[in-house]
Amino acid sequence: MSGWPDRPRIFFADREDGGRRLAGELRRRTWTDPLVLGLARGGMPVAAVVARRLGAELDVAVARKIGAPGRREYGVGAVTPDGPAIYDPAVLRALELTAARMARAEARERAEARRRLERYRAGREPAGITGRDVILVDDGLATGVTATAALRALRSARPRTLVFAVPVAAPGAAARVRQEADDVVCVAEPPGFRAVGQWYADFRQTDDEEVLALLAP
Repeated sequence: MSGWPDRPRIFFADREDGGRRLAGELRRRTWTDPLVLGLARGGMPVAAVVARRLGAELDVAVARKIGAPGRREYGVGAVTPDGPAIYDPAVLRALELTAARMARAEARERAEARRRLERYRAGREPAGITGRDVILVDDGLATGVTATAALRALRSARPRTLVFAVPVAAPGAAARVRQEADDVVCVAEPPGFRAVGQWYADFRQTDDEEVLALLAP
């Protein structure tokens, strides 16, 4: 459990450990017909633990980051399989971009989101959302743009309540996401946040096969 020059005060062994810690926070509440949605892909191992410990149904949600031209890992927006794309206006201004200029990247990421969701569903009907307490879970929150796209898409399905839950979040991003969800639940919002992986000893990539295994009946 070494390797970081300045080891954070809150430290998760892996995503499952983050899920256990997060479930401890969520179990303090009373839920009505809860549905836990893992934001694929990295949110699924966390969500699976949460769903098991809450005795809740588990399903998957998909949102894709829209990366800047030539810097696809630098998110300027996000899109879900069917909902409208959202963009961070400040980032667009800083990079002298417009949503219109991002149309090709948006279409590419929407197509990938649809492909992934179709694969994860594997012919299954999606879990019902209307009238239920829905908990959207990810492994961490850095900018909030992907979470915001997913939350807006879920809100349109009229859940009873909509909560976003993560083991660790950047304080500024958590504040922004609180404008989209009925509540945001975090184990920690550390001031020293630089990246989600900073707070995990094991942050290996989650692949499609793991998502499918977690969703298997």
